[in-house]
Amino acid sequence: MGKTAVLGMLTGFALILSYVEAAIPFMPQIPGVKLGLANLAAVLCLYLYGGREAFLVNLARVLLVSVLFGNLYTAGYSLAGALFSFAAMAVAKRAHCFSVVGVSVCGGVFHNVGQLFMAVAVTMTIQVVYYLPWLLVSGCITGLLIGILAGEVMVHVRISQGKGSRGSRG
Repeated sequence: MGKTAVLGMLTGFALILSYVEAAIPFMPQIPGVKLGLANLAAVLCLYLYGGREAFLVNLARVLLVSVLFGNLYTAGYSLAGALFSFAAMAVAKRAHCFSVVGVSVCGGVFHNVGQLFMAVAVTMTIQVVYYLPWLLVSGCITGLLIGILAGEVMVHVRISQGKGSRGSRG
C-alpha cells in the first residue's frame, strides 16, 4: 500500500478516534481532560513515517475535527495542544533517549500544557494554571496508555511487514 494511502488512513483513523473520544466523558469535573485517543495516530505516524508526515496528519486531523465537530474556540485549543504535543514528541524521539511510551507521555503532557497556555490567552487570567497538576497527571496517564498501545501496534505492523519480531521494539 502506498504512503499517501496509509497517511490518509491514519488521518481517517484519527478523525474516528476524535469522534469516539468526544462521545466519552472521561473526567467531566476537570475541563480539558480527555483520553487523547487521536494522539495514537500521531505517534504511529511519527514512528512509521517521520516528523513531517506526522505533523501533516496531526494538522489535518485538527482542522477536520474543528470543521466537523467544533467551533473557533475548540479549533484554537486543539491546535495549541497539537502543536505543543507534536513539538515535544518530535524532540523526545530525536533525542533517542525515550521509548515510544516516553515519547507519548511527553506528547500527552505537552498537549495539556499547550491547551493551558491557550486558556490563559483566551481568559486573560493566570488562575487557570491551578489546573496544571491535574492536567500533568492526566497527560502522564493517557500518554502512558497511548504509548503502550502504539508500541503494540508497531510490533504487529513490523511483523506483518516482515521487519522484526516480537522481541525487537524500536
